[in-house]
Order: sequence, then structure tokens, then C-alpha cells
Amino acid sequence: MKLIQYQRPALDWPTFGRLASLQDEIDRLFESPLRAWAPAIDVREDADNFVIRAELPGLKRDDINVSLQDGALVISGERTVEKVEDGVEIHRQERYYGKFQRALSLPAPVAANQIKAQYKDGVLIVTLPKAEEAKPKQIDISVN
Repeated sequence: MKLIQYQRPALDWPTFGRLASLQDEIDRLFESPLRAWAPAIDVREDADNFVIRAELPGLKRDDINVSLQDGALVISGERTVEKVEDGVEIHRQERYYGKFQRALSLPAPVAANQIKAQYKDGVLIVTLPKAEEAKPKQIDISVN
């Protein structure tokens, strides 16, 4: 028996693409942690607010949940798989589907009753006003 070094098949080899797709489907089936998806987020802070932006393209507002739990903002939801018509062959599928959850610990208390969330053009924007005790205070210096 002679051992030879593995050589990657040519890109136009049709079976290789199908095997890669099969591996992707197996990973999704077993929810492999390496293949789980989470939306990209930006977190900003100013003197009065924390502002979180999450990219959630293709989701409907009803597919997204936003809550405040034990000092953490939790964004969760699910992107469902698009139905594929009979006779259609998928050559490449890189967008992730399934449930997701992002939990962000907040470094300061927020005014829970004033939190606002808006969803437009696939971007969720959550504005969390800081509680008064968390806002910076200017201290006057007295003259003796």
C-alpha cells in the first residue's frame, strides 16, 4: 500500500460542493457551537444612554424578543429557513438559520421603564437610558 499526500479537488468538482453543504447541514442539525449564529452588535455609551445596534436582516419584528433580565439586555429570536421549491438545487448557502440569543451585561443601572427599541431596515436599535444614580455628576467646589 502506498500513501499519497491529500490533494484538494478542483473547484469545479461538483461532489465536493455537495459534501461541504452536507457538512453544513449536519452542523446545523446538531447545533454545533462552531456553526451557531449570533447577530453582529455595536454597543455605545454616552453620558445619558447605552445604545445597542444589532444586525438582524431578513427578520420580522415579531421574530425578535428584547428583554431586561438581572441587569443584562437579552436579544433573542429565530431566523427560519426559506422554503426551497422542488427542482431547485442550492449550490451555496452561507446565511445561518435557527435560534439566536445575545445577552449583554450592563455596567450601570438603567431606567427600565424608559427603554426604547426600534427595528428598521434589518437593524434593531435599543436605547437604554441610564438611571439617575449612574449618570455622571458635576460637583461644585466651594470657596472657603
